[in-house]
Amino acid sequence: MSTTNAVEGIVDAGATSLLRFATAGSVDDGKSTLVGRLLHDSKSVLADQLEAVEHASRNRGQEAPDLALLTDGLRAEREQGITIDVAYRYFATPRRRFILADTPGHVQYTRNMVTGASTAELAVVLVDARNGVVEQTRRHAAVAALLRVPHVVLAVNKMDLVDYAEPVFAAIAEEFTTYAASLGVPEITAIPISALAGDNVVTPSPNMDWYGGPTVLEHLETVPVVADPSDDPGRFPVQYVIRPQTAQHPDYRGYAGQIASGVLRVGDAVTVLPSGRTSTIEAIDALGQGVDVAWAPQSVTVRLADDVDISRGDLIAPTASAPATSQDIEATICHVADRPLTVGQRVLLKHTTRTVKAIVKEIPSRLTLDDLSQHPEPGELVANDIGRITLRTAEPLALDAYAASRRTGSFLLIDPADGTTLTAGMAGTAFAEAAADATPATEADDDGWDF
Repeated sequence: MSTTNAVEGIVDAGATSLLRFATAGSVDDGKSTLVGRLLHDSKSVLADQLEAVEHASRNRGQEAPDLALLTDGLRAEREQGITIDVAYRYFATPRRRFILADTPGHVQYTRNMVTGASTAELAVVLVDARNGVVEQTRRHAAVAALLRVPHVVLAVNKMDLVDYAEPVFAAIAEEFTTYAASLGVPEITAIPISALAGDNVVTPSPNMDWYGGPTVLEHLETVPVVADPSDDPGRFPVQYVIRPQTAQHPDYRGYAGQIASGVLRVGDAVTVLPSGRTSTIEAIDALGQGVDVAWAPQSVTVRLADDVDISRGDLIAPTASAPATSQDIEATICHVADRPLTVGQRVLLKHTTRTVKAIVKEIPSRLTLDDLSQHPEPGELVANDIGRITLRTAEPLALDAYAASRRTGSFLLIDPADGTTLTAGMAGTAFAEAAADATPATEADDDGWDF
């Protein structure tokens, strides 16, 4: 198979493609019920699971099974009838495989939505047809835009409680679409549904003959998610250096990892970052066999023509599209830890397979998702806050802008004392306004953080 045909082959693999999507919405909009309905009507619920749900529903005095219990797994969730944790579920249809994240609707669990949507290719935002677009709806639309989720579905739920009225749906769809488009959401699809009754979830609704669009499942099965990897620059974070040093392979030196983006080909001129040394790809090993081309997200071993000093955390990229390296990073972050993030705090920054020391030099602003206003110089960010920060790292990093690459433009901040994840970061101006220039460096110290 030629290089071109090999790359084109994965673009045509829609029948077996994987879609990661997240659900979000205000409290009691019906997120868990929608997910339960999807699982139930797509025949993705095991008999014993359904029996357990039926038993729990009877204990609560409900005649029909409460499908929300399929995803509300924590005891506190079931007792309160709300979602607290991010519930991940896997299911499949003959056309596509799915991993869904049912995220909480409460304001205090915004960080959970960020977690669930960070890898999502599609977000389903639910709205109660009786209440329309509310503050939390706008907050979730802003998070989806911030995380560069490429596809957003507006599911106007509980249409049965407004007599399936088309004007109600049309007004909500117009308001949400206008707001989401102003945030830069590239694609918005509005679908009227009743998760409880099953209208337009898996099968078309006989009660809304005025709607001619797809059902939720039909849209999930057909939305394009497999892009041509050759459109993106090649990025290969090294995870492990393979040196067997055996009689069969005395001089073998391979660099193993998962291709983060783009395509790598034998013969490509590459640059190793952050050192900046150059070489040529001599061979690519995949599944124990040599190949001429490999693409994201394949896991491969790359061999170079020259003996270059490479270790875990280095990045191999085609020389023509290699990213710039820097020790000064401006980013938008969502703080996920209970302890606050403060100016001057020492952290570890994990980017792909590389972890380096860093210092929070400045927190220029905090973003209020309700009205997208900026609060300058907040001094600290607490749990669920989203804001702009400036970091100084001990070693250069090869970050792409998050707007260009969700995989190589993202990073984590970690507490060096106990390994707790503090913050999820997005390099560049992913959504909030550009940060101000970094403040001058403070006086150096002598315990390894003087950079």
